Amino acid sequence: MMKMLLGCSLCLLLLISCLSEHVESRTLNLDSCSVNVHTHELRKYYTDIRSNVIEGDSEIGVKLLDKSLMKHVQDGQKCCFLRLVLRFYVERVFGNYASSQPQQQRCSSALANAFVSLRRDIHTCHCHCGEGTQRTVDSLHAEFIKLETNQAAQKAMGELDTVLEWLEELGQKTHT
Repeated sequence: MMKMLLGCSLCLLLLISCLSEHVESRTLNLDSCSVNVHTHELRKYYTDIRSNVIEGDSEIGVKLLDKSLMKHVQDGQKCCFLRLVLRFYVERVFGNYASSQPQQQRCSSALANAFVSLRRDIHTCHCHCGEGTQRTVDSLHAEFIKLETNQAAQKAMGELDTVLEWLEELGQKTHT
């Protein structure tokens, strides 16, 4: 009960801090859908935890998300791919990632909340998922379950940089 109250309090503090700051958002055009993403905010929170996350990753030889996979997401599949990656992070990663440091935990909670919000926004889109895109994300899940759950979450958090880079690139393409 105390843990839940603490979690709610942290979320409320995060919400208040987010509302009090002006955060630049980018509109991502994903196939036939557009969503706003606060890439600077995501990057800030990830930067705050990145070194700790990477330090805790003992599975150096394992790769969940390969940059080349994300760079080769076909037109017409970006919306679907993002929707499935957000689902993966919200349902599998953030709930299993734990940091012993309160500041790190706040930042990962902020990332999780941002992903939940983005996921809610993208659910209004009608993303068509091709078989190849589904297979790509299924392989991500398959690699994830090969590892112990906490270690898999640690690995996925360490590779979140790849997702953020992809989102930033999509945002740049939208604004050029």
